[in-house]
Amino acid sequence: MAYELEDIRTSQEIFYYLLENHELREEEEMLLYKAYAEREEVQSLVKSQGEVAGSTIVRYGNVIYLIPKEENNFLGFSKAQLKAVLCRSTATDKDYYLSQFVILTLLVEFFDGQGSSSKSREYIRVGELQNLISEYLKAGKRELDEEEEEQSGIAFTDMLQAYEALKSDDRGARTKTTKEGFLHHILLFLQKQGLIEYVERDEMIKTTKKLDNFMDWNLLNQNNYQRVLKVLGVAESE
Repeated sequence: MAYELEDIRTSQEIFYYLLENHELREEEEMLLYKAYAEREEVQSLVKSQGEVAGSTIVRYGNVIYLIPKEENNFLGFSKAQLKAVLCRSTATDKDYYLSQFVILTLLVEFFDGQGSSSKSREYIRVGELQNLISEYLKAGKRELDEEEEEQSGIAFTDMLQAYEALKSDDRGARTKTTKEGFLHHILLFLQKQGLIEYVERDEMIKTTKKLDNFMDWNLLNQNNYQRVLKVLGVAESE
């Protein structure tokens, strides 16, 4: 298929904008947004560039997003990078998987996968999230023996050990060696990615429209949602 030079140049402008900002909003860049939304050739070229760059280009409502694929460590984050950002300096794989479990727990508490929108609540307190993490880890350890944990790929025992190894500090310490500090740095990271609003003064967590859209349109079909519940021990295995 032959493309017009103007379409090629416009697609390059859109893709470069996405590389810089990771999203393109209609109200901020109306001409580029309309070119993507209304011109099939431009949209095809942008998506093709995204594919070459190991990413997916998607439009939810009036926003176009660039989403790096899982193996994309250039535009996304590698395991080592995430461990350095989210965990203490002496962190092991147990700590890393615990950080991912925290994020998974947060998602499940906000999104129930039902109805026209998967979102089920407007906010959650940090203290409630902390208690839920402990409850889910203990429940998972009770439900699965060592062999079953290995088969499921979810090491509840290791993650619970890592969580209990973190100190508890009612004074609100922000070091990654405390439960409060560990959660704090994870929440700051998610806020920096534009996924949550973390109101530190009120210890309140809210989701952003970006995360709401992503969960509604991309992640939480019913099959994926049931898999998440099984991981947390909320739903019974078939």
